[in-house]
Amino acid sequence: MGGGTSLSSHRAGFGVFRSKAISKSTAQSAFAGLVNCSDNAITTQTASARNDSTSCHCEERSDVAIAKPIKCDSKRKKAAFTLAEVLITLAIIGIVAALTIPTLIQNYQERAWNTASQVFQRKLGEALRVMNVQGTLAGYTTTEAFVDELSKHIKITRICDNDDITTCFSDTVTWGDEEVDMSKVKKAKNFGQNDWDTNTVAVQFANGVNGVIAYNPDCRQNQFSNDVITVGETGIGTTCLAILYDVDGFKNPNTQQKDLRGLNVASLGGSNCAIELSDGTCFTAPFIPTPHVWNACDTNGTTSDPDDLAFMSKYGLQYCMYSPYGKNDYWAGAVKTCKDMGSSLPSQEQLTALANELYDAPISGATTSYEYANRDNDLAVSMGFISSPSDSLWLWSSEEDSKYAAYGRHFYSTTTYWYHNYRYYSHFQAVCLAE
Repeated sequence: MGGGTSLSSHRAGFGVFRSKAISKSTAQSAFAGLVNCSDNAITTQTASARNDSTSCHCEERSDVAIAKPIKCDSKRKKAAFTLAEVLITLAIIGIVAALTIPTLIQNYQERAWNTASQVFQRKLGEALRVMNVQGTLAGYTTTEAFVDELSKHIKITRICDNDDITTCFSDTVTWGDEEVDMSKVKKAKNFGQNDWDTNTVAVQFANGVNGVIAYNPDCRQNQFSNDVITVGETGIGTTCLAILYDVDGFKNPNTQQKDLRGLNVASLGGSNCAIELSDGTCFTAPFIPTPHVWNACDTNGTTSDPDDLAFMSKYGLQYCMYSPYGKNDYWAGAVKTCKDMGSSLPSQEQLTALANELYDAPISGATTSYEYANRDNDLAVSMGFISSPSDSLWLWSSEEDSKYAAYGRHFYSTTTYWYHNYRYYSHFQAVCLAE
């Protein structure tokens, strides 16, 4: 029995020795990718969390009689896309790109036109302000003389008279839905300014903008105030000139509300529809009214002056304007401009329709005090309004309030409302109803 015990112990010790030897062999085999375990062991694989691989080792098992050599992959197989999956993905990307890229390009181009327009307005406004301070803004009888002075304050590379317009400007442009032959735009009346009786002059500015200008001989200046020429932060507002300008020079599309913009261009050619709303309402291009000057309006808003009475009768005004701040009635000037075109200023409801185009939330009614929404400044600029994201856009309506005031709508960047405003306000713009 003692011998038997010794033999068992010997075998057990040999078994331990053999197991250690196999473990060494196992490590060597695992390195090569093949693991041979003992009769009472199986091969197991363990995934590494630190890298994309597996390790192999032997695990002693009492319930395993025979373990065969098992192939152990020391590297995990990586997933891959099939050719069909790649082609489907590329097709989806192509479809999405075809749908979105044209819109992105169009939006980028529109923003580029708007930015170029605002930059040009700012530069032109700075030149006019300097002329106002120097006393050289008013007093000319011809557009040619005015442009000659303007060229001293903003760089102009070429000037073309009205017999040679298309040397400095595009041959044809699109205004509203009408194609206009620019060689025929020779007079201020072709801009809808029937009272000015001056020629047009085409110019090329050094920054690549081309323009056609008409001058107003009744232009006023005030060396102690820039109110006669300033509206908003980035733009200009003056009754001294009308200008049609193309921010892309001779490049296409030469289209109104795109690269083609205007200031005080009430009509062009035979078309006066410059802004068409989704409900079909149509307006002329925005303009800065030339004020009507009353001769002898009393404190009751009445007058006995024959010229004042004739004006009130012709243009349907109930009151002349009385104000301790002067005799310049900008609302009456806007009424005159529209009436002389055979049209009128818009009503409350029509300005509300415009507000619904410009804001991102519904504007419920013309007489609602304050309604909050975000104004689409890019759209306002493309329509020709002089504005910036932080300032106000104010428009006159056809409704007279009193000897002091008339109604209009305020279009701020985050709110709009209907209000009565002093008729001597020079910073209001106007549009007329158009066909």
